[in-house]
Amino acid sequence: VSASQPKNNDIALHDVTFGYHEKEVLHGINMTIREGTVNALVGPSGSGKSTIAKLIAGLWDVDGGSISFGGVDIRQMTQQDYNRYIAYVSQDNYLFDTTVMENIRMGNQSATDEEVIEAAQNSGCHDFIMSLDHGYQTIVGGAGGHISGGERQRIAIARAMLKNAPIVILDEATAFTDPENEALIQSSVAKLTKGKTLLVIAHRLSTITNSDRIFVVEDGNIRSSGTHQELLEKDSLYAQMWRSHIAVRDTEEGGAAQ
Repeated sequence: VSASQPKNNDIALHDVTFGYHEKEVLHGINMTIREGTVNALVGPSGSGKSTIAKLIAGLWDVDGGSISFGGVDIRQMTQQDYNRYIAYVSQDNYLFDTTVMENIRMGNQSATDEEVIEAAQNSGCHDFIMSLDHGYQTIVGGAGGHISGGERQRIAIARAMLKNAPIVILDEATAFTDPENEALIQSSVAKLTKGKTLLVIAHRLSTITNSDRIFVVEDGNIRSSGTHQELLEKDSLYAQMWRSHIAVRDTEEGGAAQ
């Protein structure tokens, strides 16, 4: 393992390929995520967005090509060292069969109870945790079965906040939230990601229109990248996804208004 230290928090994918069971699903991905910027991955379901996020998070190894962090190939870093830089919140956040307190503390094992509670307050969890039978000492059950999907999400965000890593990856992190919790989660995500390098996999395009860079993924390739405005003008797939999103949103809002 090389002792070279990352010189910044840029992440770069160089010609990355990856497959499941002989079938290649990513074909030569090249992309750079600059330190301190907000980046989004969008594209049709099954296009490879989550696979890219998991590779960047270091959960899997690339088959070909490389991923570098601050100029260092992540394979030259120990899993533990690299993991310190990344907070990964996915749509299927796993909660362990222990207390709420310990689940949040997994973000930072040396955190005090006060720090855990502060992270919970910042991510909008504190009130619902206090309403549980045993508050922070409530056992959440295998995979968090005793609480709702939206509550699990918020605990996972609290855990990521406590970790305070420079890079935050949100994989469909608001997928299971009802509209009431959506705003709450959006505001806790905003606190979590302030001043950090952010990679978001979005299914609601309106949540990522202000990103510094949006990467459009199609069939395991990066089809194009740019700002929201640039992509509307140059990428027909993105423009079409945006039109569909607006149509659905207008229908939902119209329905809600009546």
